[in-house]
Amino acid sequence: MKLHDPKILSRLSKNGIPKEEFESALGADSDLAFELFKAQGMNIVLRNGVYQFETALTSVDDTLFCIVDVEANGSKPSHHQIIEIGAVKLLNGRIIDTYESLVYCTDISPQIQEITGISVEQTLKAPALGKVMREFRLFLGDAVFVGHDAKFDYNFISAMLERVGLQRLLNRSLCTIDLAERTIESERYGLAYLNDQLELYKEATHHRALSDAMTTAKLLKRTLSLIPNTIHNTEELIAFSKEAKRLKRPKVKKEEKEKEKDEEKE
Repeated sequence: MKLHDPKILSRLSKNGIPKEEFESALGADSDLAFELFKAQGMNIVLRNGVYQFETALTSVDDTLFCIVDVEANGSKPSHHQIIEIGAVKLLNGRIIDTYESLVYCTDISPQIQEITGISVEQTLKAPALGKVMREFRLFLGDAVFVGHDAKFDYNFISAMLERVGLQRLLNRSLCTIDLAERTIESERYGLAYLNDQLELYKEATHHRALSDAMTTAKLLKRTLSLIPNTIHNTEELIAFSKEAKRLKRPKVKKEEKEKEKDEEKE
């Protein structure tokens, strides 16, 4: 059974898969398989003879979200590495824990140093990638992985885990860009722009991992206050973030933008 198969994921996120069918597909080592799933952050539970994601049975309020941001010395996980990681755990609207660390690195371009404010001098004193990834893996556990452009952070971290001999992430994930596009009318959905427009986190330092994770956590709280009351569990929330209609961008702001362009030309 391939857990990355969209049909399998869809069944686990909705009505589930009968016990006999699921265990038969896993084979004789099903108990070991469940332990490995759990170690990689995927929590599958048995209820009334059916296996489902725990997130399909857990209310949004009772779900542990881990909001993550990484800074890297390039955009390609195959050639580059994380230089800083920050994470915030959110439960029922409350921040319950944080994690942050620079990562040992010997090569950061002047452009990246300028954008992030992170220098090679700082990363040379930081813990090794393997140590940071192991610490973060324990911190994340089986929480729902949240990021602003979650796919980038999720894939980068997965690649770093594999680089140090660990398994890729299997945590359920949620993207706050997707969620914001369906709950907030805005000209743009970049994190810095939304932070300015919504006044999410006044102490924000853009392009520093923990600060961006904190800003994203506050954005998540804002969007969760705007979701339909028909959403009861976290899998429904994930589906809403991907499938619901995006809000139209405000026409007034577009007109103002065109006016600004005309004034610039003059």
